Amino acid sequence: MTYSKILKRSFAVGLTISPLVLGGCGLVKQMEAHSTSDRGLNEVSSQTAAITGQQPVWVRNKEDAEFLQAKVSSLVKGRTISADAAVQVALLNNKRVQVAFADVGLSAADAWQQTMLENPKVSIGLLGIAHPEIGAIRAIEGMIAANILAIATRNSRMELADNRFRQAKLRAVEETLSVAAEARTAWINAVAAFETVHFLNKAQISADASSELALKLGETGAIPKGAQAREHVFFAELSGQRAQARLAARLAKEELTRVMGLWGSDLNYFVPDFLPSLPNYVRQKPSIEAEALRNRVDLKAAKLELDAMAKSYGLTHATRYVTDLEIISGFEAERELEDGEKKWTTTPQVELEFVIPIFDSGQARLRKAELAYKKAALVLAEKAINIRSEARSAQTAYLATYEIARHYRDAVVPLRIQIEEEALLTYNGMISSTFELLADNRAKTNAILQAANSKRDFWLANASLSGAIFGGGAGGAAMSGGTEMVAGGGAEH
Repeated sequence: MTYSKILKRSFAVGLTISPLVLGGCGLVKQMEAHSTSDRGLNEVSSQTAAITGQQPVWVRNKEDAEFLQAKVSSLVKGRTISADAAVQVALLNNKRVQVAFADVGLSAADAWQQTMLENPKVSIGLLGIAHPEIGAIRAIEGMIAANILAIATRNSRMELADNRFRQAKLRAVEETLSVAAEARTAWINAVAAFETVHFLNKAQISADASSELALKLGETGAIPKGAQAREHVFFAELSGQRAQARLAARLAKEELTRVMGLWGSDLNYFVPDFLPSLPNYVRQKPSIEAEALRNRVDLKAAKLELDAMAKSYGLTHATRYVTDLEIISGFEAERELEDGEKKWTTTPQVELEFVIPIFDSGQARLRKAELAYKKAALVLAEKAINIRSEARSAQTAYLATYEIARHYRDAVVPLRIQIEEEALLTYNGMISSTFELLADNRAKTNAILQAANSKRDFWLANASLSGAIFGGGAGGAAMSGGTEMVAGGGAEH
């Protein structure tokens, strides 16, 4: 019998008794499901599009990157972009979105890896080399070792890997929603900043006229130096506020540029000078807590984490005592001299190899798995409580900022305009003074700036409301701006 025949026959025996054949009928289908390069990415894209109205795209190769770059340029270069356009550009161009998609692909690859059986260990030994009587080789040993425990726990490990894969998809959705929320918030802040600059530019005209008039009247002795200084300092303070507002506008636009991932020639874009008008009405959501608990992707991910910890605990419990169990099958072919003739004798071999849990009984691993499960349960409970509170806070801010903005729009600004108009009439009739007219004009400008800031706060609260319901929101950005750009000096007149 030749060496090749001995090896073929002996390895055939080993493979027959080896557990490698215990793959299961669903192995091929599972491998095909997780082995696709875009596994789960379409789901992430569609879920994001359903919430934001804009769809991210996974860049697979250089051609995709070039196509998206051309599309982004067509959306921004030389254009005045809307909030939706800013979100779309961010979802196409922000690298964080691509990182989130890559994480989904990595998790799919991990799940695919778990569908595969462990590679067997093969060993071949040659004994009695250059034996004086037998010849070149006296004996040949061939062994195949397979991990039985890995096969026995394969289904549990695949379920756990699939759970992690679903978590990765939800985290990718959350990250994508976060980028979309940041883009919308950055657009609102940029437009509001340029709107503030516009109103301060108009206020500067009145302040300039007031300062020049005070100078001329002071030369004639009509007003004291203190009154002159009051008008001059208002002009000076307003000039400083204009410089601050222009700086804030440039920085706000740069923040929007950063979120959209733009550089080079794509920086040549514009934002509107004014935020959209307030809607005619807003609807209160009486079941916003339930809606948030139903839709928040981070809560769904936390639930999957708890499920994963439960599966991991069960797997740890099942393998508490036996951590490594291998079956080893093979042969030993020995050549001997019998009546002067060399003959081969082949002996099949089967061995079982395992670790005896003398020192490590698995209690520490079991305790860690149990505590990890409890930790995941506590994190889930805390997240549910926080989500309820975030939803209530977001709705409170949404409704309150709308009422405040509407109050300034419908009550404060019209009254200030009316006061200025009446002051102009009395000024023409020589009843009121020039400085009373200018003071009323400054008060009107102050009210307009307050109205613009309150309108900005409403649109930020509107963006945060969506984040509180679906996840990835801008957090407490709704009231971040305040009214720091209100024209100063009004309180002195």
